[in-house]
Amino acid sequence: MRKDFSEVIEYSRHALDMIATKDMPQEKRDEFTNEVVENFEQYVNPGQLEYRKSAATNYKSIEWIDEEDGFYDLNGRKYIDWLGGFGVFNHGHRHPKVIEAVRNQLDKQALGSAELLDGNRSMLARLLAEMTPGDLQFSFFTSSGTESVECAMKMAMMATDRHYFITATKDFHGKTLGALSLTGKGVYRKPFIPMLQGIRHVPFGDFDYLKKTVESMAYIGELPAAMIFEPIEGEIGVIIPPDDYFPKIRALCDEYDILLIADEVQTGMGRTGKVFAVDHWGVAPDILCLAKAMGGGVMPLSATVCTKRCYEKYMFGNPWMHSTTTGGNPLACAAGIAGINVLLEEDLPRQAREKGEYFMEKLAVLQEKYKELLVEVRGKGLLIAMEFCDDAKGYQVVTEMFGKGVLLSGTETNAHVIRIEPPLTISYEHIDEGLARLDESLKAVYEKMK
Repeated sequence: MRKDFSEVIEYSRHALDMIATKDMPQEKRDEFTNEVVENFEQYVNPGQLEYRKSAATNYKSIEWIDEEDGFYDLNGRKYIDWLGGFGVFNHGHRHPKVIEAVRNQLDKQALGSAELLDGNRSMLARLLAEMTPGDLQFSFFTSSGTESVECAMKMAMMATDRHYFITATKDFHGKTLGALSLTGKGVYRKPFIPMLQGIRHVPFGDFDYLKKTVESMAYIGELPAAMIFEPIEGEIGVIIPPDDYFPKIRALCDEYDILLIADEVQTGMGRTGKVFAVDHWGVAPDILCLAKAMGGGVMPLSATVCTKRCYEKYMFGNPWMHSTTTGGNPLACAAGIAGINVLLEEDLPRQAREKGEYFMEKLAVLQEKYKELLVEVRGKGLLIAMEFCDDAKGYQVVTEMFGKGVLLSGTETNAHVIRIEPPLTISYEHIDEGLARLDESLKAVYEKMK
């Protein structure tokens, strides 16, 4: 039975009023908090409520206002952001240059007609071709990391006329069915098995195992279209490979004519102290997947950047072999262009490298102080992991930090390893303030262990 649309119109007006509101009295804040909680319970996901309740101890920490150096919740409490949207806010929150570019574009046009040529898309594609390693030339734009991986898989299949892939057991590549076939987490895979066939998962960092897998696949006539790896495994806990791992992979791919896909959705755009993580090892992939920080922390934007070989066989003749209606729209591309400008003009990779070294030095002192609790610290740039003695203790530290106004989170399945992934623009003041609160949090959890 059709609903009464007058109620929908009335609530939409209320929602628009809330979007326009920047401040409200306490009574209204409480009312809106209850409204949001009820909406999540009824229309979003009650499981998210339970997670947030246990992490934040209440439901009142509703995101409300972003500022360049952090954000405030509905009640006006400011947070030091050590999470960075899991890699979205490399450029900080609401970087003025990115905001200005989006507003300028919005004054002219938001979405494109999909028939006329889009100037922003062309300029962003040129920038990516000029800044990415090797012979990467053509870009296909979408809105999320998973979409960029799906596109990369199709590119590899079309370029090679093969249909198998090699990836790492603990890699994370997304949750749509193709990308999920690559993702190495059983908890997400089991409900959807069987998925795309012919995927081989190998231990990350073990080149001998990988080489034997390729030799076996070659012998039985099932060479893969591509190997796809995160240069540094992020979701599983910032696992950094040996320095010779990716150069060896590149050579192995060349030997067997296998494409190499670098999933830099999280590690790209300066996060690890280089523009792209593969730059640490001087490796050029055939396909590069980007997302998260691609939109400058303001717009959803992802890109799959590839060599001419990966495009010309099918996409030149039929450019609609893979398509999207709103991917690479003028607003998103404006944000992407501004984001690249900020990335390079403000030298965010250098900032990540220097601040990461500062972080690691301070964390090493805390690790020694609480070594029964905090068993290891590792990282590259501002992609840092704190590994705890067990999941429960890690979660207690996250909860303590949240209560002290520092945003952290475990992985999607546990808090055994906690990532520190702040904006690359984070101030040393916020690093030091956060470290002081981390010391207090570790002490509180450590004393309960005695």
